[in-house]
Amino acid sequence: MSPEPTAPLPEAKRSGVQYPGGLAARYRWTGSGGIAAITAMSEAGGSLTDHGTLVSPQPDRLCRAELRVEGPSGTWTARFASPIHDEPRGLLWDTTGLLIVKYGFVTYALAARTGELRWHHVSGTPVVALLGSSRIAHILVQSEVETVALDADGAPVWRAAHGEVVAEAELVGGRLVLSTWGGFLITLDPATGRTLEG
Repeated sequence: MSPEPTAPLPEAKRSGVQYPGGLAARYRWTGSGGIAAITAMSEAGGSLTDHGTLVSPQPDRLCRAELRVEGPSGTWTARFASPIHDEPRGLLWDTTGLLIVKYGFVTYALAARTGELRWHHVSGTPVVALLGSSRIAHILVQSEVETVALDADGAPVWRAAHGEVVAEAELVGGRLVLSTWGGFLITLDPATGRTLEG
């Protein structure tokens, strides 16, 4: 009797970002059960912290992502888990020294120089975008049905729920503009969360 054919391991996708301050970041991510594709490409050197258990006691059954950052203060690597397939993305919040990373339903605040986890925020739906500006004192975490403004300690400054599923978010002309799957535009004041007309 011939052995059952085994399914190929999911391939890891990759992206690279150069953040201000000489921080070079490399993201890798894969589908459910694909941790082997991540670990096969892991590079030696620096610290490695796995935050997967913040999402599940068995994170390797889920989708996984890895972020490796090389900078003037050294090298560090962080791993994340998600129940949905997602591309990790980051935002350097330079005034706080935090690298904010979204993956799946969770937003992570990592010390940009060392990778230390300062806080994490769990959303009820997948995180669509992270937004920040030197003109506002918080970052904006946009999930599919809610916008949350978080301060440097991860505490909510304001929240705005939406009746439509948000597909995209961007800061335009001092406004937070949300595009929904239904084709509607929602415009908010990014400082307060109040709805703006026009």
